[in-house]
Amino acid sequence: MRPPEFWSRDARLARLLSPLAAVVAGVTARRVARPGWQAPVPVICCGNAGAGGSGKTPLALDLAARLQARGMRVAFLTRGYRGRSGGGVIAVDPTIHDANLVGDEAMLLAALASTFVCADRVAGARAACATGARILVMDDGLQNPGLRQDLAFLVVDGGAGFGNGRVMPAGPLREPAAAAAARCAAAVLIGDDALDAAGQLPAGLPILRARLLPGRSLAGQRVFAFAGIGRPEKFFATLRDAGATLAGTRAFADHHRFTEAECAALLRDAAAAGAAPITTAKDAVRLPTSIRARVETLEVGLAWNDAAAIERLLDRVA
Repeated sequence: MRPPEFWSRDARLARLLSPLAAVVAGVTARRVARPGWQAPVPVICCGNAGAGGSGKTPLALDLAARLQARGMRVAFLTRGYRGRSGGGVIAVDPTIHDANLVGDEAMLLAALASTFVCADRVAGARAACATGARILVMDDGLQNPGLRQDLAFLVVDGGAGFGNGRVMPAGPLREPAAAAAARCAAAVLIGDDALDAAGQLPAGLPILRARLLPGRSLAGQRVFAFAGIGRPEKFFATLRDAGATLAGTRAFADHHRFTEAECAALLRDAAAAGAAPITTAKDAVRLPTSIRARVETLEVGLAWNDAAAIERLLDRVA
């Protein structure tokens, strides 16, 4: 489902729902205050304050690559959102598992390092440590107290900020932004800060700025773009930044499972527009296998304003 429109502004309905939001915030505060299990290796968390995508997976991949460059054996932990893995721990094998089972993020993470899917983060951490992992990177989980986090980052999508600043159901937040930030070593602000999210963070919290960088140039290429991520328009803007001409776009709900019929329609629309169909790496792993080779994928990475700052923070645990 798509987020309610009023989550982006302080509408009357948001104010009416504020008593329920206060209850949710209180429950979350009590939950995260519980002490978590201390893993025998450092744990890094890439989390956010709100529902939906903010750039947690690109950050997790970036941090893991940096840690691997230091010679560290990294493992990812994720709960496999929208997957059907059940309650046990799954060590993801991209050759036999798919996004329907373990979730799209897990498939992207597993392409870089060992990845363990489990709603119980402690069970996932134990399994990862048993295989020799020397440092764990969590994709999401800032509001999950089961596993103690040695270094946490608050990821913020600069284009969406914190919405209307209210907690669900009155707004998009799982907890107040200041409460989430208080448990983090730094905020990672991805993209232009269109809504002054930085101004809503506690004074003194380091804010590291980055942008999504296309993995290749698309200069002069005519494309038909579609995406089922938190903010599809962010992907469309990235394509324009890469030099592509957008002949058409289609937006789907976050983590949308594409059917054969939907994909056939997308390919027809792209052909009619004289354009190459293109989507995100996250969407590509959810496409039917028979369609995947017929759709281009745009890989993206993080380009930091100050890469040395993120390395200094990693020094704390690496």
